[in-house]
Amino acid sequence: MTPPFAPEISVSRWFNTPAAITLESLRGRVVMLHAFQMLCPGCVSHGTPQAQRAHQLFRNTDLTVIGLHTVFEHHAAMTPVSLEAFIHEYRLTFPIGVDQASDDSPAPVTMRRYEMRGTPTCILIGRDGTIRHHGFGQEDDMAIGAIIGTLLAESP
Repeated sequence: MTPPFAPEISVSRWFNTPAAITLESLRGRVVMLHAFQMLCPGCVSHGTPQAQRAHQLFRNTDLTVIGLHTVFEHHAAMTPVSLEAFIHEYRLTFPIGVDQASDDSPAPVTMRRYEMRGTPTCILIGRDGTIRHHGFGQEDDMAIGAIIGTLLAESP
């Protein structure tokens, strides 16, 4: 069975990158998409630090780590201004996009496209653009690292 193709992300604003990023532009690379909310305890204690560690550890490889601030609750508190302060305080250096708000749902566009259950969510996308891992909640660093290593070892 062929893994599902990763839908494009929909971002209203970017941080830590000079230009907008698309999954199409990253084809041929492995992508770690880390969906989080800055008021999510599991994101703050585990998911976001894990994404930062992956970004640092695999910085000289074909892995691109992208954060996706996926706000589906407490919308008034989690603005781009608050997110900018959060990024600075937690010293996050990987690109972070704000998931595009939906007109007809509290869940934003990319969250719905990927059928995320909440945050933190870790999605690993292979070089061919297919979803190879879709995890929700706290996941072990070693397990995520093993999947990343396997994906990086695959031929482009």
